[in-house]
Amino acid sequence: MEAQSSHEMVMARKRRREGSNGDTEEGERLGKIPRCTVGLKNPAPFADELEPADNKPYERVTMEEAKKGTPLNRPVRVYADGIFDVFHSGHARALMQAKRLFPNSHLIVGVCSDELTHKYKGFTVMNEDERYDAVRHCRYVDEVVRNAPWTLTPEFLARHRIDFVAHDDIPYISAGSDDVYKHIKEAGMFAPTQRTEGISTSDIITRIVRDYDVYVRRNLQRGYTAKELNVSFINEKKYHLQERVDKVKRKVRDVEEKSKEFVQKVEEKSIDLIQKWEEKSREFIGNFLQMFGPEGALKHMLKEGKGRMLQAISPRQSPDSSPVREERSPSPTFRLPFFSKTSPPPSPPHHSGARAYLISEDDDEEGEDDDN
Repeated sequence: MEAQSSHEMVMARKRRREGSNGDTEEGERLGKIPRCTVGLKNPAPFADELEPADNKPYERVTMEEAKKGTPLNRPVRVYADGIFDVFHSGHARALMQAKRLFPNSHLIVGVCSDELTHKYKGFTVMNEDERYDAVRHCRYVDEVVRNAPWTLTPEFLARHRIDFVAHDDIPYISAGSDDVYKHIKEAGMFAPTQRTEGISTSDIITRIVRDYDVYVRRNLQRGYTAKELNVSFINEKKYHLQERVDKVKRKVRDVEEKSKEFVQKVEEKSIDLIQKWEEKSREFIGNFLQMFGPEGALKHMLKEGKGRMLQAISPRQSPDSSPVREERSPSPTFRLPFFSKTSPPPSPPHHSGARAYLISEDDDEEGEDDDN
């Protein structure tokens, strides 16, 4: 019950926002609908299959009483009739409006038979049994009357205990009458609804007739025979030829689209490759200049290596505090093997600058001159 009441609140808000033809007004957005199970499990029953009503006398409710709301055990019985050929959303919206006329309503829908329909309106696409079954599966319908009368009589209204009749208020000219609902309107039992523009059984049939060749080819392709479609042998072959031509055209179109996609992918890849090549080229040039440029790393390495080579091959200069004579570098000293005099071991150098008893080559030459 709680889910049902919340659903009714949402539906009431939706009705307030809807226009006269049931369409939602632009610029307004409906609120979210609570999650609840509102669908029906069984189709609506037929009137001749229901148990007979109680023996209470039939008393209609007034429009004011119906709008205020009636007790749960006394719903307002609303009747809507029609042909309902090729049942579509326009039919469903009309029945929805009839169901929502009053807070507590019971919708009875009358469907005319094939005999009456073909007599007063014309040939139908669906037969009466198909139309009955389509209507009873609409969620807004509570009861279906088969073989409904073309003009409503007081006996029919009393038998089904009808309070109001719902239909669009456009005069319905048929069966030699300017308006078959004229007496209902005069009795105060008429409740007007609005038609849904842009959709009707005649519009649907017009679309099929307009695109006849397309639908014939469609059904031939799906396995229907030319006899079932009432198509001649020549037209059948023509439709098959057109279908083959269209297949070739579709294949050519697919190849063109795929080739365009391939070319586009190649262009994208080539652009990516060129961009990567440019990036790598700039990186390579930068590295080359960094290594071999005027101020590159190689120049600094060569300068550093040259400085090390010059430092390695240049003679070392003696420090100023060296006791060695500056005129010439002393000759290497060595001991004479034939010198008989043993020389004392060299003493450590003193601060007075005394020389050790080491014989140089110059001293040997002076000795030889004295002997001569």
